[in-house]
Amino acid sequence: RDRTLFELIYSCGLRVSEAVNLSLDDVYIEEQMILVHGKGGKERFVPFGTTAREWLIRYLSEARLTLVQSRPERAVFVNYRGQRITRKGIWKRFNELCIHAGITAKIHTLRHSFATHLLAGGADLRSVQELLGHSDITTTQVYTHVEEAALHDFHREVFDNFGAESDI
Repeated sequence: RDRTLFELIYSCGLRVSEAVNLSLDDVYIEEQMILVHGKGGKERFVPFGTTAREWLIRYLSEARLTLVQSRPERAVFVNYRGQRITRKGIWKRFNELCIHAGITAKIHTLRHSFATHLLAGGADLRSVQELLGHSDITTTQVYTHVEEAALHDFHREVFDNFGAESDI
């Protein structure tokens, strides 16, 4: 469950509340899409990759069935009692895994990494805005700071080396 949950949060850029609110009817395995119920009642479709698809199939067909047993729970992610997982439950589990791994991170780091990796891979800001479900593009622009820092480093590396070795 945990691997599937955190894989989906990262690969879809989900807010914790969006992961909590995912229902079985929101998951389209064959199309590799989920219907996300975002802030303000806004909905958006977000694609997910092959890795997330494989983990989802495994979780839905094995671990989730064991957890819910015969209860009529529609939530994708459930706790050990077979009930919809809570935001607090996700935060707690993520923190436990971070401590076990010896790293310091917050669950929002997964969403932030999703946006940063998309931008680093060449995605345009407007597409990232849509995937994250931001109503205002200035909210999405927060994620460009990493790209600006990388550009600054690249610029310094190129021009510092160019100036040092040039006979001009």
